[in-house]
Amino acid sequence: MSTDRDTDEGAGGVTDAARGREGRVRWRKSAAVAVPAVLAVGAMGVVMAQGALAASFAVSGTSFQVSSSKLSSKGLASYVQTDRSVDGKGHPVALLGIGEATLTDICQAAEVDTPLGTVVFKLTAGGPAGEVTASNLVIDGEDLDGDATFGTAQIGRDASTLDRVDGVKGEPGKFGLQAGDIEVVGVKSHAWSATGGNFRLKGMRLSVGLDGKKCF
Repeated sequence: MSTDRDTDEGAGGVTDAARGREGRVRWRKSAAVAVPAVLAVGAMGVVMAQGALAASFAVSGTSFQVSSSKLSSKGLASYVQTDRSVDGKGHPVALLGIGEATLTDICQAAEVDTPLGTVVFKLTAGGPAGEVTASNLVIDGEDLDGDATFGTAQIGRDASTLDRVDGVKGEPGKFGLQAGDIEVVGVKSHAWSATGGNFRLKGMRLSVGLDGKKCF
């Protein structure tokens, strides 16, 4: 003789109601876990756009050339730091933070060893196609050549107090410098990394060639 209890329970003695409860996702609990993660990702995106994570990745073992006929910006901040490659080797650089950067053109080139020989990885943009722009451009460079014109400048300022470029600050007690409006003509630099937000590369061209021509 069957009973209501027999109908509601399966072979394992688990009721349909219980199975329903087990199958449900506890959305309130899941949301409580997910919201902080979403906020963290969003915050990281903002920090990256500000250039604060410019030196957070391991650099390759190859420096590269960067050049431009003219670079201008609403602000500049710089201090010395060390970039590291995956093998732990350190590369001393001058971190150069540039606020709202405008370049008449840009060229980046790196020599890369391959089984076929040394190739030149080259990227160019700007020129006749129009200006190149970037927010919070950060270059970790070994050197920088060019004819520069600065607005107000502060040389020897504590790197932790730099405030001309968002997110570009060094360690307390370290040497730093910053300036207002800048213009550099004939830019040439050897760099280990370059990052930025809102890049607009008009007329971009990428090429890889054996024994290709570099920027300079």
